Amino acid sequence: MTSTPANAARKELGAFQGELIGPDDPGYPQARAVYNGMIDRRPALVARCASADDVALVIGFARRHALPLAVRGGGHHGAGLGTCEGGVVADLSPLHEVGVDAAARTVRVGGGATWGQVDAATHEHGLATPSGIISTTGVGGLALGGGLGHLTRRCGLTVDNIVAARVVLADGSRVRADADENQDLYWAIRGGGGNFGVVTEFTFRLHEVSTVVAGPTFWPAEQGAEVLAAYREFLPSVPRDVNGFFLYGTVPPAPPFPGELHLRKVCGVVWCHTSGAPEAADRAMAPLLDALPAPLLHAVGPLPHPALQTMFDGLYPPGDQWYWRADFVHDVPDDAVALHAKFGPQTPSMQSTMHLYPIDGAAHDLRPSDTAFSYRDARWASVYAGVDPDPANAELIKRWTVDYFEALHPYSAGGAYVNMMMDEGQERVRASYRGNYARLARIKAALDPDNVFRHNQNVEPDPAARYEARP
Repeated sequence: MTSTPANAARKELGAFQGELIGPDDPGYPQARAVYNGMIDRRPALVARCASADDVALVIGFARRHALPLAVRGGGHHGAGLGTCEGGVVADLSPLHEVGVDAAARTVRVGGGATWGQVDAATHEHGLATPSGIISTTGVGGLALGGGLGHLTRRCGLTVDNIVAARVVLADGSRVRADADENQDLYWAIRGGGGNFGVVTEFTFRLHEVSTVVAGPTFWPAEQGAEVLAAYREFLPSVPRDVNGFFLYGTVPPAPPFPGELHLRKVCGVVWCHTSGAPEAADRAMAPLLDALPAPLLHAVGPLPHPALQTMFDGLYPPGDQWYWRADFVHDVPDDAVALHAKFGPQTPSMQSTMHLYPIDGAAHDLRPSDTAFSYRDARWASVYAGVDPDPANAELIKRWTVDYFEALHPYSAGGAYVNMMMDEGQERVRASYRGNYARLARIKAALDPDNVFRHNQNVEPDPAARYEARP
């Protein structure tokens, strides 16, 4: 038998309960694929882990054989950080159990679950936790980097709702991290990404969210400057029950959108009012709507929270080409509004878009140093996403994304949302953590001095702390 990492793993990992998949196995093409079709990497081994013990075995195997190690939850990251070339992928997808404790208002979630699985389970009890805007996203990737979405203003970031986590460390040990136990690790995983270990189980706090009043309001893209100028003043002034992200995009050529709007370029707001009361939502939205021309579409109404979470799933299936950039934003001055009005309507494909996600309300209740997520003082995260199914258009969507980002970056707060960064270099990572980076680097040195977990937006171990940690 040819000596390959996959064959070596089958010999060495007799206690492994999951599935070991190598390049010669029939399921390899599907096992190696990630959400972004622009990422084409061929790991030497995909290990589908069925338990925390499996995760520990895979980490040890990768270390013994000096192989790169990537950890995959949902596989959604734009830079393809859930896979690696010629190395080992610890695929957590079998770890997808979800257990709701309605009395305690918590939910336990396996590290390989998707947010759709969580939303479905919690909704049965009239509860929810912040979970992004696309239900096929993996829980682990979104949760560890921050977690922006429809519930941010009411319930905070996803990291703000992590009550506890079970983590496999670089040396294979299993620990629990919460407010009382392994407090440095608990602080670090709330925004520090997958730098410190593999989270095999999360416990999240739940909130009373069931029916929401939600949906899009669209105006012609040519009115973008007027709409954005009004939106930037309106949203921070309204109660936390109101969430709405601004966008530029194209109306999909499918129901429920009317045929006369299909493929029309628009700007708009995607709303979520968490009270579930249409009258309250109408009153909350009225000041913005009354200040602007009549929209092309105002498709806002009561929805089950999981229905809102799946609204974009069909528009963004796995396998499309993706290239994105992101920034945190304190303010949107007039010059920035003008630049958005220039680049936003130039989306190069039907799926390409710009989103401006609110970061205020409950997200501002914590200080920048309370969790690893640093930008508590930002008001928005701007995300520029070039998307298209055709690989021939990869350069086109990338160019639009980069040009848009570079034009607006001078108006940014300096760092970016790590969940929506490409591979942009170490200084960009440092800027995204600001004053929290030094503490993260010290924790990294204590828990992962050899930087085993480096296929991420990497926090490098502090050399001085590493020296102190090793007699």
